[in-house]
Amino acid sequence: MKTAIYGRISTNNQNIESQLVAVRDYCRKNALEVAGEYTDIGFSGAKHSRPQLDLMLKDMRENKFEAVVVFKLDRLGRSLKHLVDLLSEFKNRKVRLIAVADNLDTANDNPMARAFWQLLGVFGEFEREIIRERVLSGLQRAKSEGKKLGRQPGSKDKQKRSVSGYYLRYAGKSKEERSLGPRNTGDLNGVNAER
Repeated sequence: MKTAIYGRISTNNQNIESQLVAVRDYCRKNALEVAGEYTDIGFSGAKHSRPQLDLMLKDMRENKFEAVVVFKLDRLGRSLKHLVDLLSEFKNRKVRLIAVADNLDTANDNPMARAFWQLLGVFGEFEREIIRERVLSGLQRAKSEGKKLGRQPGSKDKQKRSVSGYYLRYAGKSKEERSLGPRNTGDLNGVNAER
């Protein structure tokens, strides 16, 4: 199985070799072929975009490996949302994740792996609900302040439309005639007014 190794340290004073030695040893003992090593030095785990992480994700999307091995899960990221997003993509692409020090291997069907995926699902749903609540709260606040919500009608609506119902509007029919419905307006240039 082709595998990517990912390592990260937050400061230049730390030594990344301690992570890499343990991960390489794990790959060797478990007959995992190392397709590439990706190491970010001097990058916080809270940053979603890191040069080597971005390159690893690009290579993963090009199917260059089937597994990712890290020393600990927090090497991938410390933000819950970022971790949930990354791990969801790994799962959707059927990429195995192994965190050596955390004794986590998503390919194993053991209580630890099952609990891990269930917790990620719970946290992902929790994050979506928080975002939804914030949006609804913002909309309620805007309404209470008297702000009009939605797309503004009229001249500011410049988006091109291609539905046939607009033909009636531009065929010289008044608003009242259009409101009578299709039975009184008939067919216009072979386009049914009901559309």
